Amino acid sequence: MKMSLSDKKPTEDESLKQSKKKQKKQDAWKPQGPMDPFTMLECLPESKQQEIQKALHLFSFGPSLPKTLQQATKHTYRFWDTQPVPRLGDSVVTHGPIVEGEASVRQEPYSLPEGFSWDTLDLSSPTVLKELCTLLNENYMEEDDNTIRFEFSLEYLKWTLQPPNWLAQWHCGVRVDSNNKLVGFISALPADVRIYETEKRMVQVRFLCVHKKLRLKRMTPVLIRELTRRVKQQGLHQAVYTAGLVLPTPLSSCRYWHRPLNIRKLTEMSYPGLRQNMNLQRALKFNRLPEETKTPGLRAMTKEDAAGIHSLLQANLQKFHLSPMLSLQEVEHWLLPREKVIDTYVVEGEDGTLTDMVSFYSVSSRVLNHPVHSGLRAAHLLYVASTVTDPVDLMEDALVLAQSKGYDVFCALDVMDNKSFLEKLKFIVNDKSLHYYMYNWMCPNMSPDKVGLVLPN
Repeated sequence: MKMSLSDKKPTEDESLKQSKKKQKKQDAWKPQGPMDPFTMLECLPESKQQEIQKALHLFSFGPSLPKTLQQATKHTYRFWDTQPVPRLGDSVVTHGPIVEGEASVRQEPYSLPEGFSWDTLDLSSPTVLKELCTLLNENYMEEDDNTIRFEFSLEYLKWTLQPPNWLAQWHCGVRVDSNNKLVGFISALPADVRIYETEKRMVQVRFLCVHKKLRLKRMTPVLIRELTRRVKQQGLHQAVYTAGLVLPTPLSSCRYWHRPLNIRKLTEMSYPGLRQNMNLQRALKFNRLPEETKTPGLRAMTKEDAAGIHSLLQANLQKFHLSPMLSLQEVEHWLLPREKVIDTYVVEGEDGTLTDMVSFYSVSSRVLNHPVHSGLRAAHLLYVASTVTDPVDLMEDALVLAQSKGYDVFCALDVMDNKSFLEKLKFIVNDKSLHYYMYNWMCPNMSPDKVGLVLPN
């Protein structure tokens, strides 16, 4: 019996050659060199990515950044111990700068790790603004259980990062040399601030963000140093900023409160802090709001109201130890309504004068790995000032308006006079704190009700 070529069994050497040839053909489609572990991560299902990123988040932030004063007293702050900020435990009774203005300011930028470069972000460019939006939405703060992540819109970033007199050089970015990818950001906004009896031109620091893959490279201190250098070049030496972590040293510490609006949705999401002793039907009844507002003369702000609101705020904010000194242009920028960004309402008296105002801004979040809900809309209280209307009634109307606009929850800090209505309107105190800090300024600590400054981010 003759055997055809197709029936002939290959020898061991021939099998090996065929195997190598097949492997070579498959490898031709693979990138050269070892596969990037982060590329491998991105190939995984999103739920698995979230598990790994949560582990990285806990590993890179857990032990190094205290969240309570008790933890902070045992922590060594390698970077902040070199900065002009009050030390933890110091009792400060004086007022003034910790370090006087320097005669000369460093001209060259601080060094970055190899493979990275500084970039000044021109946020008037739609392309650059979109890049920043992507960086923040994928890497900015998120809940510890990795279920909710901020999702900023382009319009929101324009509002919060481009107030009157903003400077492009204070929008400080870090890019990867090889592909120009934006992986780090920090910003400063010019502001006139009153601290006790002192009026000071300084900056508000916003949106410190480092890509998750780079959080072990100690890039944050370099970002802060570089922004400080750029601010000093403009002759300013003080800053105010907030953080959920305890750094040296909080000027004041306040708490987050939230008022459920969309009870069914929040319950299905297991939103943190909901009252646990209520079933859904009881919770719906307990949190029910009126169908309509009840304050006579309440309406949305228009540009013509800016001067009246400016006067209202000036009188109201003088009561507090830390407050912004807003110009008329800044009142227009921060408070004039923008769709899904900022809402402001005024109460107009019978004689046409403005007697009260309330404003809240919009923060959207992405809900991760939920079978039904993909997004969450939160209204955050900005400023409220009342001279005629009861603050409880004014804020209840604000809740009604927010609910009618589709917000799921209303959030507020217990700063200013907010505690006068938080419990009465069934707000729930959160276990998270927000700490206020001053850079290169010492003054006595203040209670939350003496803080008249809110920094949207």
